[in-house]
Amino acid sequence: MLTGTTTSRFLTSAPSSALSSTAISSSSSDTTTTTTTTTDQTTKTKEEAKVTTTESKPKNKNKNKNFDNNNNINADTGGLRRLPVVKSPIELSNKAEKVASWTKVDDNVKNVRNRARKHGTETLNTLTQQLCIPLRDIVNGYRRELKRLHPFEKTVADLTVRARIKKDGLTLTVLLDDINEARKMILETGKEWVYKAKYAETAKEANLAKEEGVAHLLSLYKEFAFEPVSGMVDLQRSLRSAPAVQLDSPAVVLVGAPNVGKSSIVRCISSATPEVNNYPFTTRGMTLGHVEVFWQAAQNSTTNKSDNPSSSEEEEVAPSSLYEIAHNRYAFSQLCQIMDSPGVLVRPPEEEYKRNEMEELTLAAMKHLPTAVMYVMDLSGQAGDKCSSVEDQLALRKEIRTRFPRRPWIDVVSKIDLGIENDSVLDELDAMMIETGEQYPYIKLSIHDEIGIDELRIQVLRMLGEVRVVLDAMGGSGSPVAAATTTKTKADDKSQ
Repeated sequence: MLTGTTTSRFLTSAPSSALSSTAISSSSSDTTTTTTTTTDQTTKTKEEAKVTTTESKPKNKNKNKNFDNNNNINADTGGLRRLPVVKSPIELSNKAEKVASWTKVDDNVKNVRNRARKHGTETLNTLTQQLCIPLRDIVNGYRRELKRLHPFEKTVADLTVRARIKKDGLTLTVLLDDINEARKMILETGKEWVYKAKYAETAKEANLAKEEGVAHLLSLYKEFAFEPVSGMVDLQRSLRSAPAVQLDSPAVVLVGAPNVGKSSIVRCISSATPEVNNYPFTTRGMTLGHVEVFWQAAQNSTTNKSDNPSSSEEEEVAPSSLYEIAHNRYAFSQLCQIMDSPGVLVRPPEEEYKRNEMEELTLAAMKHLPTAVMYVMDLSGQAGDKCSSVEDQLALRKEIRTRFPRRPWIDVVSKIDLGIENDSVLDELDAMMIETGEQYPYIKLSIHDEIGIDELRIQVLRMLGEVRVVLDAMGGSGSPVAAATTTKTKADDKSQ
């Protein structure tokens, strides 16, 4: 692993040849080929009248990778774009009815009753297949891809469903279960009608069983499958358009109450104009900026360490040297991510379930993505939101830090040019930071008066470097620093 000093160019774009690509690409869709063969139903009993299908194994050339997989860390969260395309329920039912109507009467069967039996059996079996197989493919396809989703994307999918359906606690898994239950109901009902047509005592009864069976199956499909399949059609459009997040790029996520100045900070410290990632369930987007960081290879680190046995890896990278460019040579450059998250409100544990989708997105980013945390506060008392009082912001800070005790962390008091509500607020913040063992003091920041910006940039670089060490370790680096950091991060995940 490369260790050593880092530097950054803020507010200026780097040469394209020096930057790692930030383009987000979606993997090609998995292909599943389904072929259906129908046996002669006139020779089957009720128990044997089953839908017969064979599936080839999906050819997955681009396995989804995620941050939790130590061997596959370099990936993007593009799994949502691989979700299967779902056709409208009207299109599916019309096609099923049309294909079933193509079933021809076998004139080679001379007995009128047997001919009616065979035609009714084949028609009902074809309709059952045409209704059930697409439902099965939806369920199997989504369940297969859900297993491959990064945990952050799984949360995005669940939140999207919850927001669209407007039913608390409803997840994508529940929606798929509803489709699967509808499929099983139609399949069992189809078997029953096939049995009635097959063993009808007269040709008239066989034809009647065919007509009633077709009507009943289409009615069941409309009653139980239309709503969940329609939900999947709308859902897939939203999920497939959701932004992807780079998992191999260190990130700092800005967290805090609403209207405390997070977006302004992202714009200030980003190397270029930030983009806005719009998630399906958010009323406002998540601002995503980038910081151009040059990672410099350590020179003679072994020699320095032997000359001074008391030195440690942490001492090799001092904050004062972050802007130094030694010999003008770098191992590589990288665009690291700066993420502004939707505002979070302070809530007691018993009201945790009341968090809205935007709050859940922020917490999911901290829990599942390789991020450091910048907690932003406006202690002027002028945040402008009834839920952003000074007391609430400090309480939220305590709640978030307790939940994520080992994440790289920095506290920022923004809009310092507006003043502080009272001096006791800073004393309370100091006491809180001592209690949680913070190594770095809070930063007083004013974008308007350009106060604290350089100090903030240094701390951002410091945290990005810490996250990068973890990513390198999870990518297989044998560095003792990386190994130690990985152990620490795993302990943090368990504590969360």
